[in-house]
Amino acid sequence: MSKSIGLQSVGVSVPDRVLTNDHWRVHHPEMVRDVEGRTWMWRKPMEWTEGSEPFNREMAPYVRDPFRGARQRRYMESDGAVLELELTAAWDALKAANLEPEDIDLLICSSFQPDVHGIGGAVFLARNLGLTGAAWNLESACSSALVAFQTACSLIESGQHEKVLVVSSCSYSRATAEDDPISWGVGDAASAFVVGEVEEGVGYLGGHTVHTAETCEAVAYHLELDAKGQPHLRIRTGKQTAQILRGTSERYLKECCTGAVEAAGVALSDVDHFVFNTPLAWYSAFCARALGVDRKKTLSVYPLYANVGPALLGLNLLHAAHWRSYRPDDLVLLYTVGSVSTCSAAVVRWGEVGLGALPDGVSLELLEAYEAEVGQPTVAQVA
Repeated sequence: MSKSIGLQSVGVSVPDRVLTNDHWRVHHPEMVRDVEGRTWMWRKPMEWTEGSEPFNREMAPYVRDPFRGARQRRYMESDGAVLELELTAAWDALKAANLEPEDIDLLICSSFQPDVHGIGGAVFLARNLGLTGAAWNLESACSSALVAFQTACSLIESGQHEKVLVVSSCSYSRATAEDDPISWGVGDAASAFVVGEVEEGVGYLGGHTVHTAETCEAVAYHLELDAKGQPHLRIRTGKQTAQILRGTSERYLKECCTGAVEAAGVALSDVDHFVFNTPLAWYSAFCARALGVDRKKTLSVYPLYANVGPALLGLNLLHAAHWRSYRPDDLVLLYTVGSVSTCSAAVVRWGEVGLGALPDGVSLELLEAYEAEVGQPTVAQVA
């Protein structure tokens, strides 16, 4: 790119309602006992847990845990709105960039899923922010935030826009029922980036993206009736979901990350920080192992929020930038995996990026304690 374009700020928003594992132990004890009972087969060492395959090796400590590494998650109230999460994240990003809504000439929004089905959330968010420029929706499941960031960079480079606000949200709690174990591993959140021209030599350097058509049978939304006979969209996994994800994860990761560093003109060993979206508790560790990079260069907030889809990238990035103390000129590789959508990687050189506030009630010490519960190395041990 002839211009230096990249992140000017990052902001996030999560609901105030925190559900720990005790919520299910109290309200759905029989379901928890049933799942715990099925973990007996993992009580003794299995040969495959000691194998060389990165995904299995990093998953092994978690299969003995019925909650698979989730310790708390943020759920909207029953009458909550995704739009409110998006607004809070957007205002936080604008404040961190010292900007007002009138400074933004394009909003790219990914509401997964929006408050109003069939219509994306972009225009509702633009209206509530008071934006006067363009606003449109972009959806690529859990990779939406990264794909939108790269799209914003290209639009600014081409001269079509100057400052772009990228907002991504997730409302998985609406798509699961509390009496379904899937609900243990998901939550709600929103993230926002301001993208624009940055100081020379920093910003977006290159990326690589592939589709994930091989995962088309892994996850889907189904319209189902609840106990009261009301229709709801529910997330359902297929019979071969685990095999599909294990079988494709390493290949997608390596293809995208290798392509991104080549496009950026750097080597993988030059990267100072790796930010992976974390749909599973062990996903960040798996990525580090598969790429052969030091785990101290990564961070996973899964124990604090579980899987929040397209908002994962912003949450991991903001926490890592705060807790790892990113410095100007550090190289950061961003990677997202999205089932039935896209895998993407991008390399950015860190600059003067405005950081929004971290959510209340989280700390490095809390994350460290949660990680230690499943026998994983703590943040302190790998730092």
